[in-house]
Amino acid sequence: MISFRSRRATPAPGAATAPVAPTVQRASAVHDPIAPGLKVGAGFAWRLLVIGAAIAVVLFLVARLSEIVIPFLIGIILSALLVPLSAFLQRHRWPKWVAIITAWVVVFAVIAGLALIVTEQIRTQLPALKTQTGQAVQSAQSLLATQPFGLTADAVSGYVNDAVTWLQQHASDLGAGALAVGSGAIHVLEGLFIVIFVTLFSLIDGPRIWQWVTRIFPRAAQPRIAVAGAAGWRTLTSFVRVQLVVAVTDAIGIGVGAAILGVPLALPIAVVVFFGAFVPVVGAIVGGVIAVVIALVFNGWVHALIMLGIVILVQQLESHVLHPLLTGSAVKVHPLGIVLGVTAGTAIAGVAGAFFAVPLIATANAMITAAHRGTADVPEAGVEPSGRGARKALKARTPSAGDPATAQ
Repeated sequence: MISFRSRRATPAPGAATAPVAPTVQRASAVHDPIAPGLKVGAGFAWRLLVIGAAIAVVLFLVARLSEIVIPFLIGIILSALLVPLSAFLQRHRWPKWVAIITAWVVVFAVIAGLALIVTEQIRTQLPALKTQTGQAVQSAQSLLATQPFGLTADAVSGYVNDAVTWLQQHASDLGAGALAVGSGAIHVLEGLFIVIFVTLFSLIDGPRIWQWVTRIFPRAAQPRIAVAGAAGWRTLTSFVRVQLVVAVTDAIGIGVGAAILGVPLALPIAVVVFFGAFVPVVGAIVGGVIAVVIALVFNGWVHALIMLGIVILVQQLESHVLHPLLTGSAVKVHPLGIVLGVTAGTAIAGVAGAFFAVPLIATANAMITAAHRGTADVPEAGVEPSGRGARKALKARTPSAGDPATAQ
């Protein structure tokens, strides 16, 4: 039988073939009523909402567990001060346990010494303070009795009687408040216990703790997490050292100025300024205000103006000389970010939020930047390079002298 099936002609070898026209059918363009910019904005919007919701959940958990979180953060910041000291001693051939004990003894000796000196000065100046306080109260009463205040002795007595009546009516509430204060003292002891153990284990076993934290993340992300952690730790230790130098400078400058002017409680003022300086911007202002108010009450407005000038001079020295010279490129946080961070931390968590805002912002910024840059010299998880690559990878993975890994 003869088959009539059509066959495609096969070109002869070497013969030129004509190009075949494509048979792609293009779909008819459909007009999209949603603008591309709106789509991009919507994409960013829902992602920002998810991130905001995650941050809100974290803040809620931190607020609920504040009695654990705040002592833990205090222990981490204290560790950032003690671990480099312990590592320095160990590099100079001190035994590990001796270096750890020495670091602890130095911190407790400084705190106990400050408390002893402040207590002794208050006890010594207490009789003179009583006399000066009486004179200051009489001067304040004379001033308030004049116009435009018009607060006479009878008016003051009326206010005092009203206050006594209010105290009698709210005695039960005050008793409940006293019980709350007692419960708060118990929580303070618990927090101190957490601070001691966090600091102690950071000194003893810090690197292995961080390795355990790193292993929680996926294997492919572990090199980036390790590099980010090292960068964050370097930034935190640098920040703590800078704040320590700034706090000592502020305390010496304002304390010496108050002593020269004859302002009472010059050393307690210096101690308040020292601890207040660990809260950037806000703490220095509060410490300076306390010094000026004490000078105004006990020495008059002339000494108060001189004290104000001393406080402004010390703060200008801190802002324009110490911070640029000491911080350098270690803590890259813009002053506007510091102010906004302290304000937001105060609004969220009060004094604790103001204290932890800047170190958290600086550490998070360093970790995110280091993770974003990548780990070019760090091998993939489970792969050990050899030769020069191994030396480069080991150098990249080895933290600096201030890192927890070098404390061992």
